[in-house]
Amino acid sequence: MQIAVTSQNRKTITQHAGKCRKFWIYDIQEGRVTGKQLVELPMEQSFHASQHQLAEALTKVNVLISASMGAGLHQRLKQSGIQPVITMEEDPDQAVNAFLSNNLDLLPVDREHHCSEHGHGHRHGHSH
Repeated sequence: MQIAVTSQNRKTITQHAGKCRKFWIYDIQEGRVTGKQLVELPMEQSFHASQHQLAEALTKVNVLISASMGAGLHQRLKQSGIQPVITMEEDPDQAVNAFLSNNLDLLPVDREHHCSEHGHGHRHGHSH
C-alpha cells in the first residue's frame, strides 16, 4: 500500500492538491511505514493539468492526504481507486501515522473550490 501526501514545500501538508507537484510517498506494510520518498512531478502531470490520467508516480497510490482539494478532484481520485483524505494536520509523518491508526481528523470536501478561481477560465461541470 502507498499513501501520498501533498507537500509543495517538502515540510508540511499543503493545500490545493490539484496544483501540487511535490508529494511524499509512503510505503506501508502491515500497517507500518516502511519507506518514504519525495516525488516531484513536472507541471503537465499535476492533477490540474492532466485531467484524464494520473501521473505515473501516483498510479500505485491507495490514499492521497492533502489540506484541501476541490470536489472534482475528490471524485476523480475515488474513480481511480484512490481514497482522498483532507486534514488540518500539518505534519506529513504524523498525518500518515494518525491515518493508519484511524485517529486522523478529517475535513469535508471544499465544494466551493472551482478551477476558475485560479484564473484558468475553464470549469469542469460546476454550476452556481
